[in-house]
Amino acid sequence: MRLSKLEIRDYLIGYLFVILMILIATLFKDIEIILPEIAALTTGIFIYQDSNWICEPTKIFLAPSITAIVGFLINLLSMNYVSKILLVLLFVIIFLKLLSCALAPSFATGLLPIIVNANHVSFIVATLSFTFILMISVHIRGSHRKLHKGSAMLYRNMAVYTGLILIWALVVIVFQVPQMIGIPPVLVVLYEVLQKPKYHFNLAIKQIIALTGSATIGFLVYLNFKSWLIISLVSLPLVFLLLQLIKVKVPAAYAFPILAIVLPKSMLMILPVSSFLASSFFLISVVCYRKLVPNIN
Repeated sequence: MRLSKLEIRDYLIGYLFVILMILIATLFKDIEIILPEIAALTTGIFIYQDSNWICEPTKIFLAPSITAIVGFLINLLSMNYVSKILLVLLFVIIFLKLLSCALAPSFATGLLPIIVNANHVSFIVATLSFTFILMISVHIRGSHRKLHKGSAMLYRNMAVYTGLILIWALVVIVFQVPQMIGIPPVLVVLYEVLQKPKYHFNLAIKQIIALTGSATIGFLVYLNFKSWLIISLVSLPLVFLLLQLIKVKVPAAYAFPILAIVLPKSMLMILPVSSFLASSFFLISVVCYRKLVPNIN
């Protein structure tokens, strides 16, 4: 895919914004400032200009911030890991419906404090700060003014989303790999594709390759470099090249290299495999669902 000068500019702005986040985390030596879904949000807002994400700029700040705070508080509860993940997912599904919001990265910001066991206020401050900057940037650009307001997921699709997650949770519990239950970029893409009235096998395969490939890039680069900044500088352009090669737009894929930095080692070491298995299960399931319930949204 050839890029225009405007698209190249937008890529550079988005890239530099993510690098700025990593640089701040490095300077303060605080890993909780590193928010993987800021990479996905930045890509969707600056580069792809996803209409569902930018149509109501206030929700770019409101939705991820609230889910991050709720996820942070749930992480403080005396519950097992799987229960915390399921509770957050249930909250986000209902919250986005009540808010009439389709901002899928809100799932990731809700899950992250549980996955990384965030316990410092810097996580909340970072989430509020970066999402606020993104909201202001959309207002300044003004690209949202001619767009129609987004809509929340239909109840039938909410039921499918919940059902697939419960099935996946049962599988990971049976095989005793609870760390595979919540992979934020995969769950973000699942939410997005369920909103599509049509979803085909070829696109599902491309997205599986994109998610697995970006997870593998993040994993391999992390193993070879220790600096958070270098990991980001090397891996994000590689994800860009991967998506250009397979000709698909998946903002969530850009979150994987950053996610590799913050993941516990037990999750990191199986990240490529878990990403492949989870994305294959969820996305192929949606293809089957759309064949059974076609052209409904």
